[in-house]
Amino acid sequence: MLELKQVWPQEYAARYREKGYWRGETMFGFLEQRAREIPDHIAVIGGEQQWTYAELLRRVNESAARFLSLGLHPGERVVVQLPNVPEFLSVVFGLFRANLIPVFALPAHRITEISHFVEKAEASAYVVVAKDGDFDYRVLAREVKARAAGLRTIVVIGEAEEFDALDHLPQALVQLPQPPSPSSIAFLQISGGSTGLSKLIPRTHDDYVYSFRASADICGLDEESVFMAALPVAHNFPMSSPGVFGALYAGSRIVMCPSPSAETAFALIEKHRVTITGVVPPLALLWMQAASASVHDISTLDVLLVGGAKFTPEAASRVRETLGCTLQQVFGMAEGLVNYTRLDDPQDIIVNTQGRPISPDDEVLIVDDQGEPVMDGEPGLLLTRGPYTIRGYHNDDAANARAFTQDGYYRTGDIVSRTAEGYLVVRGRAGDHINRAGEKVSAEEIEDHLLAHPAVFDAAVVSIPDPYLGERSCAFVIPRGEKPKTAALRSFVRGRGLAEFKVPDQIVFVDAFETTAVGKVSRKVLRQQLRQQFLKTIPMEA
Repeated sequence: MLELKQVWPQEYAARYREKGYWRGETMFGFLEQRAREIPDHIAVIGGEQQWTYAELLRRVNESAARFLSLGLHPGERVVVQLPNVPEFLSVVFGLFRANLIPVFALPAHRITEISHFVEKAEASAYVVVAKDGDFDYRVLAREVKARAAGLRTIVVIGEAEEFDALDHLPQALVQLPQPPSPSSIAFLQISGGSTGLSKLIPRTHDDYVYSFRASADICGLDEESVFMAALPVAHNFPMSSPGVFGALYAGSRIVMCPSPSAETAFALIEKHRVTITGVVPPLALLWMQAASASVHDISTLDVLLVGGAKFTPEAASRVRETLGCTLQQVFGMAEGLVNYTRLDDPQDIIVNTQGRPISPDDEVLIVDDQGEPVMDGEPGLLLTRGPYTIRGYHNDDAANARAFTQDGYYRTGDIVSRTAEGYLVVRGRAGDHINRAGEKVSAEEIEDHLLAHPAVFDAAVVSIPDPYLGERSCAFVIPRGEKPKTAALRSFVRGRGLAEFKVPDQIVFVDAFETTAVGKVSRKVLRQQLRQQFLKTIPMEA
């Protein structure tokens, strides 16, 4: 297997340790300590299950032994695809305890994405729940197993059929390993996939623990807090900003929400007296719309974090009056940098900005296309480095060459401006991708799938503003011969094993794309032209 690593220059690592950002904590170690301190405090609630910190720790140790009983060895990678259930925590922390490396996948991912993660990470095992709603993950697991020669084991939470049921695996006579180095890789997170299938992001114990420890402090979490995971918990946002990991670090209670719909979420907020949760802007809009007619008492909700995409000031200004809580804007990325508005910030900052960085040692550059710094208030490309921002992706030299400068700054691809007080305002994206309700969709990836259809001559996918999703995807298609039915074309893309959020929201058929005199145009310029054409000439409801 290729080595997993994330290396900061020695002078930076020394500074981060000296300043107390990196304290030598590990992902399992902090949970074990919390379980000793507050063993009888409720750690997580999901469905009919309710586990104390002591019970969670017991289940974590059992999971670790069971994974090792399968013949897995410390350092091997395990793709984890679980919904919002308490077992997410026992599985993931069990992998941490066994010194195995989780690779986080989202419930919406399908054969194309999962096969990519398994291959790229060289994964030895894959963990799924038997079913979630109407979807049977065992069917998906069979497809993945057929494609992945190196995948030895599939572990199922629930009825396993021919696979290994986690609860039935032996746990005795297994020697658990010594704790890992805090500077070693804890897990592989996935990127937004702005240039195709997601890249793998190696995160160390040191850097990630600092990120959610500081986030928990900024968000005011303590042992009395009740954090609800409303978004898919494997996302970086609900996992660490402050997320379930930040909640566990603070000794808070976690409520696993199976669906982010207002009906489901409001009922859980009332039942479990939830004090803080996080959503993407489209959900925030739906929750605000539903609040006035809801029969549920959501008055315990103190803080609503909104992130994943730009939250418009007009919408942000209505959170307090409609939901009765404080808005906390979040702007961050799985690669590192996270910004928050602070709970005691003036209302104009909370409404009009996406926050300022976690750390005093988060270095932020905002530059023009030539790499020159821009003045405060002017838009520019965001570059950053710091104590929890990675210095490289796993096994992807081409992506690393594009994404990182010679002196270690990460090119985020975001266009932002900075206020005089140091707060960032998100203006858009520099790359050709769609930020659909917080999910990053690669235009290039979807174009490739459309072009596989025999009735498609050419295709270009662009982002279109959407009042609920932030952006939606629109595919401009030049047909080959007879124009295919829109529904059939969307079904074709869906049938190629992609997550549903990648299927084009809208398809517009055109006769040709504009080109230069020599018949060439860059895909980036073409997409810009088509986007402008759409906004000027095609009805938004088309």
